[in-house]
Amino acid sequence: MNMPIELPEEDHEFRTPEEEAEGRRSTWVSVWVNVVLTLGQVIAGIFAQSQGLIADGIHSLSDLLADFIVLVAGHHSKKAADDDHQYGHHRYENAASLVLGVLLLAVAVGMIWSAVKKLEDPDEIATVHQAALWVAAVALVAKELLFRYMLAVAKRIRSTMLVANAWHARSDALSSLVVAVGIIGNMMGYPLLDPIAALIVGLMVGKMGWEFSWDALHDLMDRAVSEEETEAIRATLLATPGILGLHDLRTRRVGDLALVDVHLEVDATMTVVDAHDIAVAARRRVLQKHAVLNVMTHLDPHGHKDVDHDDIESAANARNTMAGI
Repeated sequence: MNMPIELPEEDHEFRTPEEEAEGRRSTWVSVWVNVVLTLGQVIAGIFAQSQGLIADGIHSLSDLLADFIVLVAGHHSKKAADDDHQYGHHRYENAASLVLGVLLLAVAVGMIWSAVKKLEDPDEIATVHQAALWVAAVALVAKELLFRYMLAVAKRIRSTMLVANAWHARSDALSSLVVAVGIIGNMMGYPLLDPIAALIVGLMVGKMGWEFSWDALHDLMDRAVSEEETEAIRATLLATPGILGLHDLRTRRVGDLALVDVHLEVDATMTVVDAHDIAVAARRRVLQKHAVLNVMTHLDPHGHKDVDHDDIESAANARNTMAGI
């Protein structure tokens, strides 16, 4: 069994308990909306002979599955650090975003496949009852409102995982729009409008899923934060009294936070105690001002660079030779 690790007092949680509760509440709202929509769309689709509405209900079911993925990931990402995960479990959120992206891609493939099959045999499309149009319209409005609500919460509490889930809701709103257009076209005698619109939205959903998957994959491979964030962290460090310069500032994402490594330059004549106090102050300032989980500092006398890149390259070549590369 993994034992919890006590973090230093100056470490902080990026989100308050109230923000965490708000994020969970928004996901549960999405769960109940998708339960109602799934049942309503599938039942109405069968009654009105609308394959598009039934497919849209299945899409709502995929949203329901995505909501449960978010709830599980949100729970696990808040687990305390332990011997096996000494920086905590924040990357559960990155993994969940990757799963959501793959789910969007799968839904997109299904939508595209269904659209292509309909285009191949449009004569098989049944005449749809007008009740299907009302259900599609209600689903469209509900999904759009849900998207706006979830996206606002996700931005307020700074959660990329919830942003991904909100856009998943938007993809379902787009599919409801496609169904509505297809039903109108069907009722007006233009059955091909349904599969053509579904094909376009399927490609849009696929693009969205690819972007989420690609971003999450890079975050899991220690992608650095943006240039703007890096420069903001650099400015905060340099503004700390006693810091005369810095080098080798590196970052990597972990969930919605970042890990920072940096070499800080201080007066070479000061005591170790004074230099240590400056490093602690610099670290605390970064933790207070930025979405950072931890800052690892190394002290150097001002003007001295202890990193010899030739030595680093020679060491790497030696390791590769020993490994048989």
